[in-house]
Amino acid sequence: MKFIDLVFRMNYTLVQGSLDAEITAVVYDSRKAVPGCIFVCMPGAVTDGHKYIPDVVAKGAVAVVVERDVEVPADITVMKVENARLALAELSAAWFGHPAEKLTTIGVTGTKGKTTTTYMIRDIMEKAGLPTGLIGTIEVIVGEKHIPAVNTTPESFLVQKYFADMVEAGVKYVVMEVSSQAMKLDRVSGFTYDYGIFTNLEPDHIGPGEHADMEEYIACKGLLFQRCKVGLANAEADYLEQVMKNHTCQLETYGMSEQADLRAVNVQKILEPNFLGVAYDLTGLENYSVRVDIPGDFTVYNSLAAIALCRYLGVSQQSILKALLTIQVKGRLEIYPTPGDYTLMIDYAHNAMSLDALLTNIRAYGPKRIICLFGCGGNRAKSRRYEMGEVSSKLADLTVVTSDNPRFEEPMDIINDILTGVHKADGAYVTIPDRKEAIAYCMNIGQEGDIIILAGKGHEDYQEIKGVKYHMDERDLIEEIIAGQ
Repeated sequence: MKFIDLVFRMNYTLVQGSLDAEITAVVYDSRKAVPGCIFVCMPGAVTDGHKYIPDVVAKGAVAVVVERDVEVPADITVMKVENARLALAELSAAWFGHPAEKLTTIGVTGTKGKTTTTYMIRDIMEKAGLPTGLIGTIEVIVGEKHIPAVNTTPESFLVQKYFADMVEAGVKYVVMEVSSQAMKLDRVSGFTYDYGIFTNLEPDHIGPGEHADMEEYIACKGLLFQRCKVGLANAEADYLEQVMKNHTCQLETYGMSEQADLRAVNVQKILEPNFLGVAYDLTGLENYSVRVDIPGDFTVYNSLAAIALCRYLGVSQQSILKALLTIQVKGRLEIYPTPGDYTLMIDYAHNAMSLDALLTNIRAYGPKRIICLFGCGGNRAKSRRYEMGEVSSKLADLTVVTSDNPRFEEPMDIINDILTGVHKADGAYVTIPDRKEAIAYCMNIGQEGDIIILAGKGHEDYQEIKGVKYHMDERDLIEEIIAGQ
């Protein structure tokens, strides 16, 4: 493919060289440079791609995309742009033949609810016979392939590659989590979403290496609704007006309030053996009753978002109801069946905000006791440990403090920090550093009507200790405990 075939939709200045060069690859990691490639020089928080130009030239790169003036051999094509990250997204889209234009693209953004909502949408659509790919925090799904995820939203080149792989696999739709960082760093530029969904927004991801302040965080969330055709938003979300301030899409809302276009009324909480969920009636744009096998008020909002989207795509009421009745998202309010009379749940809640929301929602079901097991990761902010300890001590009947990715710290040092927070309230607690032993303890003392929550690991299947990731899936541990191993 010639360079000129990749840049016809871009704004750029040709500094030197020719756009007739044959291109063999688009590269943004200098270690992956190959003869005939374009190298996109992206400035980053840790390093600057411009400093690696001599390396990629030595490896045979024929062109570089830069943001500033550089000195290179006369036979190297130099293209200057204002934003190299945007250029990478646009080059990647062209390199893969603009695959997003061959898919129906659905982006989901918000502080919480992205993962569950994307899985709900995919599950409904797959069961309705609509082949749907997924890109998110847990994994990327392309047809039958499941690829573990590294970031919530991958770099733009990978996004376009996954789109192209989906097209080749016969996928017609793709639903993906869109982080505020992805919008800020142009990982999802180079195409227009067909649908954008806004779940909610709370102060988060503000600090070094993320967002400068709340204003920037809100603005980055809002970018999705300047880059999609139809927007679906939680009518009760905080900061909704600010997020949608400059939206250019057709906008529709969902929620529990009267102003929502699609509304849930008569909401009920359902607690049955190995079933913890919600039921409600739809009114407004749709009118029928819904039951979802995931607990919490946030489940009402997540399922409303999925229904709002699927009705646009012509998915039948029957397909929607059938999928929501059996939906399970790995590590997100995941009810794991056991022989006991208690309910055992695995959830990814790994900070005070998410743990507070989780325990508050579960308390609303009136369990006999809430037993909350969690730990905190090593080499991370100690404030998280104090805060999570205090939240669990206040809201759970029993807190079981254990280990979770100690990394390069000693597990007991982390546990002692958590206990500092636990002691700020008056809740009962025990400490059991070995996570399997801690889970076994919870299962052994579990009684009828109890809800046992294993918090923090969620979908993760490893324990990181001294720089090494060891396999550890809580589901395997539970099965071993049941088997008496």
